Amino acid sequence: MSARNLFDLAGKVALITGGSRGLGLQMAKALGDMGARVAISARKADELAEAKMQLTARGIDVLTVTNDLARPEGIPALVDGVVAHFGTIDILVNNAGATWGAPAEDYPLQAWDKVMNLNIRSIFLMSQAVGKASMIPRRQGRIINIASIAGLGGSADVKFIAYGTSKAGLAHLTKQLAAELASHGIRVNAVAPGPVETAMAKA
Repeated sequence: MSARNLFDLAGKVALITGGSRGLGLQMAKALGDMGARVAISARKADELAEAKMQLTARGIDVLTVTNDLARPEGIPALVDGVVAHFGTIDILVNNAGATWGAPAEDYPLQAWDKVMNLNIRSIFLMSQAVGKASMIPRRQGRIINIASIAGLGGSADVKFIAYGTSKAGLAHLTKQLAAELASHGIRVNAVAPGPVETAMAKA
């Protein structure tokens, strides 16, 4: 049996935040290659356009949505737009995230809030919105949160206290969502990658 048969996603719809580049784009390609119709969101329209070209070249049915998840008021429109276009959302990949490097004693409050709002608040709000709009009514769905090994322990060498703390919090958020949403037929899991050479990591 081929991998495509084992992981056949034909007829499913996947929404990937931060899907215009890096891990998000690779996951969009993988889900699309397995047959899913794919929606990707990101802040920069030009990067979304380039990502769409790459995805459509692979034969993937893709919708792009320009959206800044740091602005919570835009999340309902993002979710409603995907549901209006594809009819449903079966898979939500909460991938969009931010980091900021600075020693703990000098860490700016602005940086702390930026990282926490994107890496925790937006994931909660996205999960809540997609759950209400599509998954809970249909009593099925999959939510995948992109955490990090940075949330599993501290580091004296890499000074990104808000990022590590947010990813540790995301691990618990994932467990709590999994516990609460299980009765609705929704599975929630997290993936904790190690270092990956992406634009954010280089920065």
